[in-house]
Amino acid sequence: MSATTAASRMSSTTEPKPSAGRRGNRDRPQKWGSPITYFVALLFVGVCVAPVLFIVLGGFRTNSQITTEPAALPSPWVVGNYLDVLKSTMFWGEFANSLVVAVASTVGIVVLGLMVSFVIARYDFRFKGAMYSLFAAGLMFPMVVAITPLYLVIKDLGLVDNLLGVIIPQIAFGLPVTVIILVPFLRAIPNEIEEAAAIDGMSRLGFFFRMVVPLSLPGVVTVGILGFVGSWNNYILPLYILNSQANYTLPLGVQVFSSQYSTDTAKVLAFTSLAMLPALIFFSVFEKRIVGGLTGAVKG
Repeated sequence: MSATTAASRMSSTTEPKPSAGRRGNRDRPQKWGSPITYFVALLFVGVCVAPVLFIVLGGFRTNSQITTEPAALPSPWVVGNYLDVLKSTMFWGEFANSLVVAVASTVGIVVLGLMVSFVIARYDFRFKGAMYSLFAAGLMFPMVVAITPLYLVIKDLGLVDNLLGVIIPQIAFGLPVTVIILVPFLRAIPNEIEEAAAIDGMSRLGFFFRMVVPLSLPGVVTVGILGFVGSWNNYILPLYILNSQANYTLPLGVQVFSSQYSTDTAKVLAFTSLAMLPALIFFSVFEKRIVGGLTGAVKG
C-alpha cells in the first residue's frame, strides 16, 4: 500500500461528511415558542369557541338545567329540542330561502367580480386607477350606513319583500372584496401566456375562460367562500327588505323563533345552533382554501 493511498484513506475517515451534518440539523427538534404566546392564542380561541359551544350544548339541555347549572354539561342529554326544530316546516322554509339567497349572491359576486377584475388587471384604459380605487373605497362603506337609501331604491324597484331585493345589494356590496382579492391573481398571470394564446388564434374571451379562470381558481374559491358565509349570516338587509315570514331567511327566523318561544331557552338554542351550523361547516371545510387564496393575493 502506497503512502498516498494510506493518506487519502485517513483523510476520508477523519473529515466529516456534509450530508451527515445536514441530516443532524434536520433531525434536531424545533424550539417551542414563548409560553405567553401560546397562552394568548389559547385565550383568543377560547373566547371565540366558548359561545358556540354553549349554544350547541344548550340545545341538548332542559330549561331547568340551563337555569341551575349554566356552565355544566347536559345531564341527561336531551335530543328532543333538535328533533322538534328539524320537524318544523318553518325551519326548512327559512333554510331554503337562505340557501337560495346565499347561492345566488355567491354566483353573482364571483362571476361579476372575476369579469371586473380581469378588465382592471389586464386592460389599459383611462381612469383605470380611479376605478380600482373606487372598489377599494367600497371596503370602507358598510351596508349599515347605506341601509336607508338602499331601502328607498329597492322600494322604487318594487323588490320589497322579494328575495331579489336581498340578492342584488349583497352582490353589489360583495364586489369590493372580490375585486381587491382577484386583481393581484390576474396581474400575476404572465403576459407571455396571453401572447402565446393570441398567436394560436385564441380570442380574449377564450383566453379568459380557458386560461384565466383555471389559473385564478384559488382566488375564486376564496371570494366564493367569503361571499357565501357573509350572505348566509346577513341580518340587517333581510330585516329591512323582507316582511312576510314565508320569505324570511334563517337569521330572521332565529329572531322570530326567539320571540315565539321566549320561555323555552333550550329550544331557542337548538334552533340557533341549526341555523348557524351550515355556515360553520362550510367555513371549516374550506378554511385552508381561504388562507391559500389570500396568501396568493398578497404575493401577487
